[in-house]
Amino acid sequence: MPDEEKLELDTTFNPEAPQLGPSAPGILRRLSQEVNPGFGSIPLLACCFATGLTDGTLYNAYGTFVSMQTGNTVFVALGASGQNNKPFGWARSLCSIGCFTIGCLAFSRMHKLIGGGRLRRTLLLSFLLQTVCVVVAATIIQVGIVDGTYPSQRDPADVDFVELAPVALLSFQAAGQIVNSRGLGISEVPTVVITSLLCDLVSDEHILDPVRENLKRNRRALAFVLTLLGAICGGWISKATGAVQPSLWFVGAIKGAITLSWLQR
Repeated sequence: MPDEEKLELDTTFNPEAPQLGPSAPGILRRLSQEVNPGFGSIPLLACCFATGLTDGTLYNAYGTFVSMQTGNTVFVALGASGQNNKPFGWARSLCSIGCFTIGCLAFSRMHKLIGGGRLRRTLLLSFLLQTVCVVVAATIIQVGIVDGTYPSQRDPADVDFVELAPVALLSFQAAGQIVNSRGLGISEVPTVVITSLLCDLVSDEHILDPVRENLKRNRRALAFVLTLLGAICGGWISKATGAVQPSLWFVGAIKGAITLSWLQR
């Protein structure tokens, strides 16, 4: 079943991309190789957990999502009639939607310029950029530029637009995940969308097939469970630590580990 919410990328081999010969250093040759989709699905599933962890934390703290843009669209619409739970909540959601959209454009163009979404070097640079965005967002909160206490001790009527900085960074990097899923040709793990994922999962005519005979079904089910677990962990970590940034450092560590994984054989 086609997934109408998502961005599709051209995953065909690009003959114009520079190809390295056998005399090139081993690391450069490895980075010019295409990733096996079977291996590529593992980092994407880890991203599902990271998505749940991030949104579960940011929504509680700032009243907006940074990955699930359907919810943000509803928040913007409610803001038009002044029904957001937090003052200017619509502005946070609109910022997230805008930065996510810009991220989709930027990451997809980067894939094309580098040579294709399945190349190790493309994935390395993409996840490196995502990691940097998460680390910068966590640092902004850690040093106190943005209030990271949970629950917030500020007056609910006190609006701090500096909060848009981490929201923008995290929304931008979240776009890299879904672009990566398209580039790898693993659209069944969009990493940032649950609604269409569940539809595709239960609409699968072969949903009851044995485990080894329906990999797409397996990935969709794991993606849902990991996103749910990530959101649960995000809530508990925020509650236990009384802060937003521990969850973001955790997400940064996950993204950093994925970045390094593309250097491995």
